[in-house]
Amino acid sequence: MAGSSDSGSNGTMIMHVNFTSLFAKKTLLGAALLLVSGFSGAAKTHYPLTINNCGRALTFSQPPARVATVGQNSTEILYALGLADRVVGTSLWFGPVAKAWKAANDKVPLIARDFPSLEGIIAKKPDLVANQFEWHIGPAGAVASYEQFSELGIPVYTAPADCAKDNQDGGDGVRKGMFDIGLVYQEVADLAAIFDVQERGDALIASLKAREAAARDKIASAGKNVSAVFWFSSADLQLAPYVAGRFGPAAWIAQTLGIRNVIDSAEEWPAVGWETIAKSDPTLIVLGEMSRRHFPADDWRVKKDYLRADPVTRLLPAVQKDRLPVIDAQTMNAGLRTIDGVEKLADALVEYGLARPPVPR
Repeated sequence: MAGSSDSGSNGTMIMHVNFTSLFAKKTLLGAALLLVSGFSGAAKTHYPLTINNCGRALTFSQPPARVATVGQNSTEILYALGLADRVVGTSLWFGPVAKAWKAANDKVPLIARDFPSLEGIIAKKPDLVANQFEWHIGPAGAVASYEQFSELGIPVYTAPADCAKDNQDGGDGVRKGMFDIGLVYQEVADLAAIFDVQERGDALIASLKAREAAARDKIASAGKNVSAVFWFSSADLQLAPYVAGRFGPAAWIAQTLGIRNVIDSAEEWPAVGWETIAKSDPTLIVLGEMSRRHFPADDWRVKKDYLRADPVTRLLPAVQKDRLPVIDAQTMNAGLRTIDGVEKLADALVEYGLARPPVPR
C-alpha cells in the first residue's frame, strides 16, 4: 500500500498517506480490468443532449472541445475519463494531482492555484466550465454567477453533490440531509455522457463502487462509542476551527464505519470552538492534509503542534493517545477521493485498536 509514516516527538507514529499514487493505482487499475474483461454496452450519446444540473437544463450539440475547471475533483474526474486533452485550464487545487495524471496535467495551463477570476476563465475560451463548488460559481458565486456565464454562452456543469446543499447565501452551504456518494457517481456519468465516453464512465463508476464495497467490509466492526471530529483548517489558530458538519462527506465516511461525528451543525464547515469540542471528548481528531496554504492550519503539522500545545486540547485523550489520523483534505470534500477517506480511516481504527479487521475465511 502506498503511504508513509513519521515518528512523532513522543515516538508514536504519525499516520498519513501518499494518496495521489494510491488512488490513481486503485481506480485506474480497477477500470482497466473491467474494460479488458469485456465491460461494454454503454450507449452512445445522441446530440443534442440535455443534462439537468442543479436545477438548470444544459444542452450540448456536440462534445465540448475546450473545458476550464474550477475545482480539483472536477479536473480529476475529467482526467480519469481520459479527457485531459480537452482541458484548457485548471484552478482551485487543494493538493497535488494524482501521479497517474501528472504528465497530462503538466501540459494543461494553470488559471489559478486557488479560485480564479471570471476573466481568467474566459481567457481560455471554454465551451464548458466544470465547477466543483457553487460558492465559486453559483447563485452567490465568489467568482461569478451562473447568469454571467449564460450571458456569454458558456454552460457551467456543477458537481451534483454540491447542489444538494443550500448555497443561496454563499459560503460552504447548508445540507438538508446526509451526503450521498451516488451523487459523485452521477457526476461521472453526466460528464461521460456529455463527452460521449460512456464506456469509460461506466468502468470508472464500477471501479469506485467496488472500492466502496471493499471499504465498508474492511473492518468487522468498530468499537462502541467511537467518535470523531474532522478538522479541515482554521482561519486563525486562535479562532474556532472549521470542522465537518453532520451531513457532509466526512460525516458520511464516519457513518459508513460506525463512527459518530460529534459535530451537530448542518453547515458544511461550521466554525466550532475547542471548548465545545472538548466537551464531546472525540475518540479521534482527524486532520486534513493539503498543500494549499490559505491559512497556517492548512498544514497538518501545524494542526498537530497546536493540539499538543493548547491548554484545552492537550488534555483531550485523543491528543494524549495520539489518535490524530491525517487524511487528504480532498477526501473530506465530495468526489472521487471520498472513497479513499473511508479506506484510510478504517486503517486508522485498526491501527489504534478501535476496530477489528475481518476474520479471513
